[in-house]
Amino acid sequence: MMGKKDKISKTQIEILSLDSLVPQDHLVRKLDQVIDLSFIYDLVKDLYSKTGAESIDPVVLIKLNIIQYTFGIRSMRQTIKEIEVNAAYRWYLGYGLTEKIPHFSTFSKNYQRRFKGTDIFEQIFFRILNEIAKCGLLTEENIYIDGTHIKANANIHNKETIEVEESVKYYQDILEKEINEDRKNHNKKPLKKNEEIKTKEITVSKNDPDCGIFHKGEHKKVFAYLSNTACNDYGIILDFEVTSGNKHDSTVFPILYERIKNKYKSNKYIAIDAGYKTPAIAKQILDNDKIPLLPYKRPMTKKGFYKKYEYVYDEYYDCYICPNNKILKYSTTNRNGYQEYKSNPNDCKNCKYVKNCTESKNNQKVVTRHIWEEYIEKCEDIRHTKGFKEKYGRRKETIERVFADAKELHGMRYTLHRGLERVKNELYLLFGCMNLKKLAKIIWKRYKNSSELHVLFEDLKNISNFRILKRHFRLLINSKMPFVFNLSQDKFLGFFIAIISKL
Repeated sequence: MMGKKDKISKTQIEILSLDSLVPQDHLVRKLDQVIDLSFIYDLVKDLYSKTGAESIDPVVLIKLNIIQYTFGIRSMRQTIKEIEVNAAYRWYLGYGLTEKIPHFSTFSKNYQRRFKGTDIFEQIFFRILNEIAKCGLLTEENIYIDGTHIKANANIHNKETIEVEESVKYYQDILEKEINEDRKNHNKKPLKKNEEIKTKEITVSKNDPDCGIFHKGEHKKVFAYLSNTACNDYGIILDFEVTSGNKHDSTVFPILYERIKNKYKSNKYIAIDAGYKTPAIAKQILDNDKIPLLPYKRPMTKKGFYKKYEYVYDEYYDCYICPNNKILKYSTTNRNGYQEYKSNPNDCKNCKYVKNCTESKNNQKVVTRHIWEEYIEKCEDIRHTKGFKEKYGRRKETIERVFADAKELHGMRYTLHRGLERVKNELYLLFGCMNLKKLAKIIWKRYKNSSELHVLFEDLKNISNFRILKRHFRLLINSKMPFVFNLSQDKFLGFFIAIISKL
């Protein structure tokens, strides 16, 4: 028989609590359980006046952003509209069903008047990481780093061209010193220090001068920001660096890497993609006794021409041997740190392979080799070691998944804010919310039956059969039980051994 819902008056009054309207497994309950945000009061207490009208609770202001970024709502205006009709969001904020929600401009006004120029959002981000560390999820052995672009809030047609000074490479002093040493070893005069200030023309937005132009595909151009981000095996975001979108990943990497190196000292492997495969980055990682996981990078050679690897380097005689067994001798070391090896034009003139080798008018082939090329060669040796494929393959499950989730589920595909500082603070909150959401889901999934697990843990003391005890121990390890009770694995093992000793 077909059922038919009875019509009930829309003005019917029912007596119930707000808590009863929020499902027990709703994400806001999980978020509320995993972290106590009351520490925010201490962070902002100096930013508020001790007299005057009472302000909106600062924890509520941060929770407004947590709701926005966690649930991927496109703007604060839309977030307020969602909160007004969503009982779960009201419950999370601590607002009743009839209580008036703050205006959507409230947070932006507080940001301009109080939070701008402070490190509040950075501290919130790292406070969440501390909570993650307590649960044993902040692993450091493998760190994955990659970059992604965020579309800026700027019109591509409202732009201008300006001339700016070229930035100096972070390793320039070390490179110049080693270039002159290499030239000296080859009986060449040292290069004179280049005092000339180089400039270049760049396109900037009139709406947001901090962003940069990014070539999206072959034809489309957009103004964007670039976020180089690091995460671990659990997909927990450890740190990030935001710059204008016209920077290359390899120029931003050293800034982020130095912070990662200092914060996560037990790190062993750094997995990065081919965009970071430069001699300077390889040297930076290897000199810190860490292992770079770098993929194969296809040679950028014209079709039909010999690849560089087909010219064999003879380390003893310091020369290259071409596919026709002719020698390319050392010529010089240029300012960019590349040693130039040149062939004898008389040998090349009558060579049958010359059309596959060079297009130069004098038929002379030039092969370059960076003075730090040995570091790239070490990376190639690592690439062929056992286990590399599995470790590097984790990138798509970690950092690439982080970017996919951030853009599809949390609104990172574009930003509505302008200015590098504002965008960076936005990402501190966005990435913090992603970490918080991951922590909440892991803890909920792992410990939702915590009362039963506590009973099981206590029952271990009464088990006299070694085989049953062993089976229970295996179950506990698989369910990550040591972290439920904030015990390290060593302490838990000690506890287990103590039980065995009493049998």
